[in-house]
Amino acid sequence: MFGYIRTDTPYLYIKDQMLYRAMYCGVCKGISASCGQCARMGLTYDVTFFSVILHNIAGEDVTVEKQHCLTHVLRKKPMACVDDMTKKLGALNTALVYYKYTDDIKDGDRGRGKRLWFVSGHKRAAREYPEIERIVRDNLAAQEKTEKAGADSLDRAADASANMIAEISDYLLGDKKTPFTHNLFYAVGKWIYLIDALDDYDKDKKKGAYNPFVLAFKCEDKCELMRRRKEEVEFAFHSLFFDIRENLSKIKFHFNRDLSDNILLRGLPAETERIMRSAPCKACRDAPPQTARQAKKENK
Repeated sequence: MFGYIRTDTPYLYIKDQMLYRAMYCGVCKGISASCGQCARMGLTYDVTFFSVILHNIAGEDVTVEKQHCLTHVLRKKPMACVDDMTKKLGALNTALVYYKYTDDIKDGDRGRGKRLWFVSGHKRAAREYPEIERIVRDNLAAQEKTEKAGADSLDRAADASANMIAEISDYLLGDKKTPFTHNLFYAVGKWIYLIDALDDYDKDKKKGAYNPFVLAFKCEDKCELMRRRKEEVEFAFHSLFFDIRENLSKIKFHFNRDLSDNILLRGLPAETERIMRSAPCKACRDAPPQTARQAKKENK
């Protein structure tokens, strides 16, 4: 459930692109500071987004300096300096990656070797930031319980993961949290869970693994889902985008919000469209390009 939150680069100002890259490097440095060097291998764009928006809402200015790092030894790069927020986000990143590989192991996928890289960092993060560990652990346990119960409602299936992101935002924002920030991050967390489930539709269907879209719509593959139930799937995501816009408009930002708006208002819809479009059926894949449209009609 990582890697889906991205910028919509063609509509991103150069200044914001530079800031985004600096924040990405800053989170990497934050992971190193709170969890050690090995844990940096799990760096995600999702947590970079959290760093961008949480610093802004909390009113914590970010200092960007040119620095060296392990991957840029010879030439310095602009990087956001590590602060308390970044260290906490580093701990969050490590906890999420650790439990992600733990879940993969439970599902029978290969993850033991990869998880070893994060065992030490996770222990350190859990010791230094027990509240982050509790929020992640408890909500992922609730998520597992929901999935084992076979919930076929998209809202019920995504609730625990959405609540985890909302609780994390409450903890990190402290006295700057509001009902609007809570609801915003709840919607973002719900989007992360559902877009990951939609992306994994064919894989989960083949393995017989839990997937709320499979249970709710009972289509043979994602191509059929998009062909027959596309409007219902779009409605689920458009409802989330409405919630995001409504709550975002009621939140006070202390600095320029162009980067946050680009990610939330353009990046998430663009990524949703990309996932929905990446659903070629077998007939379309196997057919020559000039007959692909006809093959799709024959497959109906």
